[in-house]
Amino acid sequence: MRAARMTDNQETHVTAGAASAATAAPATTGATIWLTGLPSAGKTTIAHELAGRLRSEGHAVEVLDGDEIREFLSAGLGFSREDRHTNVQRIGFVAELLAANGVKALVPVIAPYSDSREAVRKRHQGEGTAYVEVHVATPVEVCSERDVKGLYAKQAAGEMTGLTGVDDPYEEPDSPDLRIESHQQTVQESAAALHALLTERGLA
Repeated sequence: MRAARMTDNQETHVTAGAASAATAAPATTGATIWLTGLPSAGKTTIAHELAGRLRSEGHAVEVLDGDEIREFLSAGLGFSREDRHTNVQRIGFVAELLAANGVKALVPVIAPYSDSREAVRKRHQGEGTAYVEVHVATPVEVCSERDVKGLYAKQAAGEMTGLTGVDDPYEEPDSPDLRIESHQQTVQESAAALHALLTERGLA
C-alpha cells in the first residue's frame, strides 16, 4: 500500500529538531537509482558507498542486490533474453514500490537490454516516482581484470556462456542521467558525483 499523503489542512506538530530535519528534507522523498553496467563494473561498490552517505543524512535506503533478487525473487529464471527482461521488470516493480513509499532504492543490476530499462523508467513515470539511470561505463577490459566473481575467467575457460558484454549483448544507454567512468576515479568520487546529481534534483 502506498504511503498516505498529509493534506494541507491537517495540523502538524513537530519538535525543533524535526523542523530542522524537514528543512533539509528530501529524506522523505523516495527515488529509484538504477546503476547499469557490465559485470565487475563497480555498480554494487558505488551503490553501497552512496547508501552509507545517504543513511548518514537521514534517508531511508535499500540496496537491491541482483544476486539476492535472483535467489529469492527470480528463482527459476534463466538467462535468456525473455528471462532477463522478466527479472528486470520484477526488480523495477519492487524498486518503484519502495521509492513510492519514501525509500531511496539503489539498484546495481546489469539490466543489459535498453527496452527492459525503458519499461522500468515508464513504470516510474506512470506512477510519478523519481527515477535516475546511471551508466557505470567501465570498459570490458577493465572489468575482466577485476573479475570480482570469476565470471570472465570461467567464460574464457569455456566453463560458461552468456556472459554479458562478452558473448551476450550489453546495450549501453544512449542518454543516461549520469555516466560514471569508474575506472578513472575512486569509488568515493563516483559516489560523490551521483550524490551531487541527486542533490541537484532535490533528492538528497
